[in-house]
Amino acid sequence: MKKKIKNLFLTPLRSILTVIIICIILGVSVFLYYIKDLPRPEVFTENEINQATKIYDRKGEILLSSIYGEEKRTYVPLSEMPENLKKAVIASEDSNFYNHFGIDFYGVLRMIKNNIISRGLYQGGSTITQQLIRSTFLTNEKSIERKIKEWVLAIELDRRYSKDQILEWYLNQVPFGINIYGAQEAALTYFQKPAKDLTLAEAALLTAIVQAPSYYSPYGKHLDGLLSEKDLVLERMEIVGYISKEEKEAAQKEELTFNKLPKTKAIHFTEYVTQQLEKAYGSDFLEIKGLKIYTTLDWELQQFAENAVKEKVAFNRANYNAYNAALVAIDPKTGEILALIGSADPQEDPLPLGCDPATTCKFTPSYNIATQATRGPGSSFKPFVYAEAFRKGYDDNTIIVDEYTNFGTIQNPYTPQNYDGTFHGPVTIRSALAQSLNIPAVKALKDLAGLEDSIALAKKIGITTLEKDPSFYGLPLVLGSGDVKLIDMVSAYSVFANKGYRIEPSPILRIEDSQGNIIYKNNKTPRKVLETSVCNLITDILSDNAARAPLFGWNSVLYFQEPPKVAVKTGTTNNSVDGWTVGYTDDICIGAWTGNNDRTPMQGAMGGISAAPIWRTVMQEYIQDNY
Repeated sequence: MKKKIKNLFLTPLRSILTVIIICIILGVSVFLYYIKDLPRPEVFTENEINQATKIYDRKGEILLSSIYGEEKRTYVPLSEMPENLKKAVIASEDSNFYNHFGIDFYGVLRMIKNNIISRGLYQGGSTITQQLIRSTFLTNEKSIERKIKEWVLAIELDRRYSKDQILEWYLNQVPFGINIYGAQEAALTYFQKPAKDLTLAEAALLTAIVQAPSYYSPYGKHLDGLLSEKDLVLERMEIVGYISKEEKEAAQKEELTFNKLPKTKAIHFTEYVTQQLEKAYGSDFLEIKGLKIYTTLDWELQQFAENAVKEKVAFNRANYNAYNAALVAIDPKTGEILALIGSADPQEDPLPLGCDPATTCKFTPSYNIATQATRGPGSSFKPFVYAEAFRKGYDDNTIIVDEYTNFGTIQNPYTPQNYDGTFHGPVTIRSALAQSLNIPAVKALKDLAGLEDSIALAKKIGITTLEKDPSFYGLPLVLGSGDVKLIDMVSAYSVFANKGYRIEPSPILRIEDSQGNIIYKNNKTPRKVLETSVCNLITDILSDNAARAPLFGWNSVLYFQEPPKVAVKTGTTNNSVDGWTVGYTDDICIGAWTGNNDRTPMQGAMGGISAAPIWRTVMQEYIQDNY
């Protein structure tokens, strides 16, 4: 009888033990099954740090733009996160963070209770560790399998890494708005300051965004709700004991000011930089590797030039039917692009329907005239031809007769005229170039320099667009029949300023990776492409106010009374379609273009009237700041 009673007692005990053993085996099996998906520590780190590439001015003080994919992020260590932000996140998201082992047992019980009551699977009780796992490796799919995997991986992550490391990853990983990931990027975007400088109220607000990043975007329609959630975060911080009642009330009363939705600065320059980067690295690399691009841009000069172009174009539109302008400034010694404006106002309203940016609009904000367009240079091409003549032994005292001349045939005449409609008889090359006389220039191309050699020299010093057979351009080349780019013209004139040394224009000083290591530095070496004596002679003529005065006057917009020596040449194409002014000192070369994108002629304007005022305003500002 006793044996039967004992057997009756042992049978359920064995069953219970069997069930327990089976559960343990199943639990271990599940753990081992899912733990195999946890990446190695170094892989976890690689996956975590997807950062935006930042483009700065030359001083590294002005953020011009960011390049990013779906995640715009700037990673910083936990030591650069403010204590208020850490405490706000812990109080709001996981107050037991430093005590649990990756899963909060009481949070799990709350989740199970909610699931039973609602008869559905809801994600609740998630710790910071679980949220990190979910945002990095898993999806938001509501399934038991995903939840079990999340638990297993959270436990293993908590075992492998310190709490501070997990919190650092979390604060750099989770979304703080649409496309805004990590606290540092959020602080820079919304408050224009690094995360370490956030106030208590600002830290609480960022924490509130984490709960619903799209819904609570400061730029969205639910700002009042976001501010209410911010106050709840502060209350939670008080309850947990992180802040006092007085600190909470002061932070709740603090008036927060959000930075305007950031726009790209120096937009055409930045686009030009981005194009260069994408050629070298590819867009995918730029979007995730957190590079820091230090450009050549002089932000103060760029701002001044943008305002000058915008102001002068407003005048040109009203008076000369010239709706657009562009400007490029280059350091001739280094090739560094100091300023670049591709159109009068890149931030203006978008195009009218049916308007092509390059051909059917007078003005297109988005189209970069400075680097994309090819336009006739007019007489601003003449110095290249005379430079070739000087290379062949002629000098500024060489006489050319300015007279009526038919350079064509009786059946197909070519009889260029001077701007003033008169002929000046025998003139020196100095006078012919300084006064921009057309007939002597054509004679110089035909008889002194030669068409093919002039084109070869233009290419050698920086003109990239004269790729057709020389016969296509013919003698009108010296008057601007070959279309060029503004950036090329400024680069070519820089050779004159740099005593015959050419260095390709560059918009980038250096590139650093996310760890601050320099992976590229602009160390371009100048090449000697033109004799110094030729450059000096061209510069001397183009800065000779006395030689220029008979046509332009003694006190023209081109003349600078005080040092330094400023050499300059204007240009106008047939029917005043394009107006140019390109000029330089030893330290800077600036070129300005004016006209209309659709090649509608300007009315009553030449380069000396439409473009020269823009050029002079920027050149004068540079001289005042640097001499």
